[in-house]
Amino acid sequence: MNLAIIVLFGVTLMYISIAERFATYLKLVALQGVLLFFLAFSELSGANDLASLIFVVAETLIFKAIAVPVLLRNIVKKMKVAKVHAKAVPAFYSLLLVLVAMGVSVVLGDMLKIGNIEKIFMITALFSVFTGLILVITHKKIFPHLVGFLVLENGVFMFSLAVGSEMPFLVNVGILLDLFASVLILGVFASRIGKRLNDPDVEDLSSLKD
Repeated sequence: MNLAIIVLFGVTLMYISIAERFATYLKLVALQGVLLFFLAFSELSGANDLASLIFVVAETLIFKAIAVPVLLRNIVKKMKVAKVHAKAVPAFYSLLLVLVAMGVSVVLGDMLKIGNIEKIFMITALFSVFTGLILVITHKKIFPHLVGFLVLENGVFMFSLAVGSEMPFLVNVGILLDLFASVLILGVFASRIGKRLNDPDVEDLSSLKD
Protein backbone atom coordinates (compact mmCIF):
# COMPACT_ATOMS: atom_id res chain seq x y z
CA MET A 1 0.00 0.00 0.00
CA ASN A 2 2.70 2.48 1.03
CA LEU A 3 4.81 1.53 -1.99
CA ALA A 4 1.94 2.28 -4.36
CA ILE A 5 1.35 5.65 -2.70
CA ILE A 6 5.04 6.56 -2.91
CA VAL A 7 5.21 5.54 -6.58
CA LEU A 8 2.16 7.69 -7.32
CA PHE A 9 3.79 10.57 -5.44
CA GLY A 10 6.85 10.15 -7.67
CA VAL A 11 4.62 10.28 -10.75
CA THR A 12 3.17 13.60 -9.57
CA LEU A 13 6.71 14.95 -9.29
CA MET A 14 7.43 13.97 -12.89
CA TYR A 15 4.17 15.49 -14.10
CA ILE A 16 4.52 18.73 -12.17
CA SER A 17 7.96 19.34 -13.66
CA ILE A 18 6.55 19.58 -17.21
CA ALA A 19 3.10 21.04 -16.44
CA GLU A 20 2.26 24.35 -18.10
CA ARG A 21 -1.20 25.20 -16.76
CA PHE A 22 -1.56 26.67 -13.28
CA ALA A 23 -4.73 24.62 -12.73
CA THR A 24 -2.59 21.50 -13.15
CA TYR A 25 -0.22 22.73 -10.46
CA LEU A 26 -3.17 23.17 -8.10
CA LYS A 27 -4.46 19.65 -8.70
CA LEU A 28 -1.04 18.08 -8.28
CA VAL A 29 -0.28 20.00 -5.07
CA ALA A 30 -3.65 18.90 -3.66
CA LEU A 31 -3.02 15.30 -4.73
CA GLN A 32 0.37 15.33 -3.04
CA GLY A 33 -1.31 16.52 0.14
CA VAL A 34 -3.79 13.63 0.00
CA LEU A 35 -1.00 11.12 -0.66
CA LEU A 36 1.02 12.46 2.26
CA PHE A 37 -2.09 12.15 4.42
CA PHE A 38 -2.43 8.44 3.62
CA LEU A 39 1.30 7.90 4.17
CA ALA A 40 1.24 9.74 7.48
CA PHE A 41 -1.81 7.86 8.70
CA SER A 42 -0.31 4.52 7.66
CA GLU A 43 3.09 5.19 9.23
CA LEU A 44 1.89 6.75 12.49
CA SER A 45 -1.36 4.88 13.15
CA GLY A 46 0.50 2.42 15.36
CA ALA A 47 2.33 5.11 17.32
CA ASN A 48 1.69 5.64 21.00
CA ASP A 49 1.67 9.43 20.66
CA LEU A 50 -1.91 10.19 19.64
CA ALA A 51 -1.30 13.95 19.68
CA SER A 52 1.41 13.68 17.02
CA LEU A 53 -0.81 11.47 14.88
CA ILE A 54 -3.72 13.92 15.05
CA PHE A 55 -1.44 16.87 14.31
CA VAL A 56 0.22 15.23 11.30
CA VAL A 57 -3.11 14.08 9.87
CA ALA A 58 -4.51 17.61 10.26
CA GLU A 59 -1.37 19.10 8.72
CA THR A 60 -1.53 16.90 5.63
CA LEU A 61 -5.27 16.60 4.98
CA ILE A 62 -6.52 20.02 6.08
CA PHE A 63 -3.51 22.19 5.35
CA LYS A 64 -1.63 20.56 2.46
CA ALA A 65 -4.60 19.04 0.61
CA ILE A 66 -7.21 21.76 1.18
CA ALA A 67 -5.97 25.08 2.58
CA VAL A 68 -2.85 25.48 0.42
CA PRO A 69 -4.58 24.65 -2.91
CA VAL A 70 -7.40 27.08 -2.07
CA LEU A 71 -4.87 29.82 -1.31
CA LEU A 72 -2.99 29.09 -4.53
CA ARG A 73 -6.23 29.19 -6.52
CA ASN A 74 -6.96 32.65 -5.14
CA ILE A 75 -3.50 33.79 -6.17
CA VAL A 76 -4.04 32.47 -9.71
CA LYS A 77 -7.38 34.28 -9.98
CA LYS A 78 -5.84 37.57 -8.90
CA MET A 79 -2.91 37.14 -11.29
CA LYS A 80 -5.39 36.47 -14.16
CA VAL A 81 -2.90 34.14 -15.86
CA ALA A 82 -3.79 30.52 -16.60
CA LYS A 83 -0.69 29.17 -18.33
CA VAL A 84 3.08 29.34 -18.18
CA HIS A 85 4.00 31.16 -21.40
CA ALA A 86 7.75 31.29 -20.82
CA LYS A 87 10.31 29.11 -19.09
CA ALA A 88 13.97 29.58 -18.38
CA VAL A 89 14.58 26.24 -20.18
CA PRO A 90 12.35 24.19 -22.54
CA ALA A 91 10.04 21.55 -21.06
CA PHE A 92 12.12 18.74 -22.61
CA TYR A 93 15.23 19.83 -20.74
CA SER A 94 13.20 20.24 -17.56
CA LEU A 95 12.15 16.61 -17.90
CA LEU A 96 15.76 15.57 -18.45
CA LEU A 97 16.78 17.44 -15.31
CA VAL A 98 14.06 15.66 -13.34
CA LEU A 99 15.21 12.27 -14.67
CA VAL A 100 18.77 13.10 -13.63
CA ALA A 101 17.46 14.19 -10.23
CA MET A 102 15.68 10.86 -9.90
CA GLY A 103 18.89 8.98 -10.66
CA VAL A 104 20.87 11.08 -8.18
CA SER A 105 18.18 10.50 -5.55
CA VAL A 106 18.39 6.74 -6.03
CA VAL A 107 22.19 6.79 -5.73
CA LEU A 108 22.18 9.03 -2.65
CA GLY A 109 19.35 7.07 -1.07
CA ASP A 110 21.36 3.89 -1.51
CA MET A 111 24.51 5.47 -0.09
CA LEU A 112 23.01 7.30 2.88
CA LYS A 113 21.84 5.33 5.86
CA ILE A 114 20.39 7.57 8.56
CA GLY A 115 18.93 5.89 11.61
CA ASN A 116 15.64 4.13 10.97
CA ILE A 117 14.78 5.98 7.77
CA GLU A 118 13.57 3.56 5.09
CA LYS A 119 15.36 3.73 1.73
CA ILE A 120 12.20 4.31 -0.32
CA PHE A 121 11.28 7.30 1.85
CA MET A 122 14.80 8.68 1.57
CA ILE A 123 14.82 8.39 -2.23
CA THR A 124 11.37 9.96 -2.65
CA ALA A 125 12.15 12.75 -0.20
CA LEU A 126 15.36 13.62 -2.04
CA PHE A 127 13.55 13.46 -5.37
CA SER A 128 10.88 15.83 -4.08
CA VAL A 129 13.48 18.31 -2.83
CA PHE A 130 15.36 18.23 -6.14
CA THR A 131 12.13 18.60 -8.15
CA GLY A 132 11.17 21.64 -6.11
CA LEU A 133 14.55 23.22 -6.80
CA ILE A 134 14.21 22.43 -10.51
CA LEU A 135 10.81 24.15 -10.62
CA VAL A 136 12.38 27.27 -9.14
CA ILE A 137 15.36 27.21 -11.50
CA THR A 138 13.56 26.40 -14.76
CA HIS A 139 10.64 28.85 -14.50
CA LYS A 140 10.48 32.61 -14.83
CA LYS A 141 7.07 33.18 -13.27
CA ILE A 142 6.49 33.67 -9.58
CA PHE A 143 3.69 31.12 -9.18
CA PRO A 144 5.76 28.08 -10.27
CA HIS A 145 8.43 29.26 -7.82
CA LEU A 146 5.87 29.13 -5.02
CA VAL A 147 4.79 25.65 -6.11
CA GLY A 148 8.44 24.62 -6.21
CA PHE A 149 8.95 25.65 -2.59
CA LEU A 150 5.82 23.69 -1.61
CA VAL A 151 7.10 20.58 -3.39
CA LEU A 152 10.46 21.03 -1.70
CA GLU A 153 8.73 21.30 1.68
CA ASN A 154 6.83 18.08 0.95
CA GLY A 155 10.20 16.40 0.56
CA VAL A 156 11.30 17.73 3.95
CA PHE A 157 8.04 16.46 5.41
CA MET A 158 8.73 12.99 4.02
CA PHE A 159 12.11 12.98 5.77
CA SER A 160 10.30 13.57 9.05
CA LEU A 161 7.60 11.05 8.18
CA ALA A 162 10.22 8.38 7.56
CA VAL A 163 11.16 8.46 11.24
CA GLY A 164 7.65 7.24 12.03
CA SER A 165 6.55 7.33 15.64
CA GLU A 166 9.83 8.94 16.70
CA MET A 167 9.03 12.17 14.83
CA PRO A 168 9.20 15.10 17.26
CA PHE A 169 5.99 17.06 17.69
CA LEU A 170 7.78 20.40 17.76
CA VAL A 171 9.45 19.73 14.41
CA ASN A 172 6.02 19.42 12.80
CA VAL A 173 4.85 22.60 14.49
CA GLY A 174 7.88 24.43 13.15
CA ILE A 175 7.37 23.09 9.62
CA LEU A 176 3.69 24.00 9.63
CA LEU A 177 4.16 27.52 10.97
CA ASP A 178 7.07 28.21 8.62
CA LEU A 179 5.16 26.97 5.59
CA PHE A 180 1.97 28.80 6.54
CA ALA A 181 3.82 32.07 7.08
CA SER A 182 5.69 31.66 3.78
CA VAL A 183 2.53 30.96 1.80
CA LEU A 184 0.74 33.93 3.36
CA ILE A 185 3.61 36.30 2.65
CA LEU A 186 4.03 35.09 -0.93
CA GLY A 187 0.26 35.16 -1.39
CA VAL A 188 0.04 38.80 -0.39
CA PHE A 189 3.14 39.54 -2.46
CA ALA A 190 1.71 37.88 -5.59
CA SER A 191 -1.60 39.66 -5.05
CA ARG A 192 0.10 43.05 -4.92
CA ILE A 193 2.08 42.21 -8.05
CA GLY A 194 -1.08 41.02 -9.81
CA LYS A 195 -2.57 44.48 -9.43
CA ARG A 196 0.30 46.00 -11.37
CA LEU A 197 1.35 43.26 -13.76
CA ASN A 198 -0.84 41.06 -15.94
CA ASP A 199 1.85 38.42 -16.38
CA PRO A 200 4.22 38.54 -13.38
CA ASP A 201 7.68 37.24 -14.15
CA VAL A 202 10.62 37.08 -11.78
CA GLU A 203 12.54 39.45 -14.05
CA ASP A 204 9.81 42.06 -13.62
CA LEU A 205 10.37 42.27 -9.87
CA SER A 206 13.34 44.56 -10.37
CA SER A 207 11.03 47.16 -11.92
CA LEU A 208 8.72 47.38 -8.91
CA LYS A 209 9.06 50.43 -6.68
CA ASP A 210 7.93 50.92 -3.09
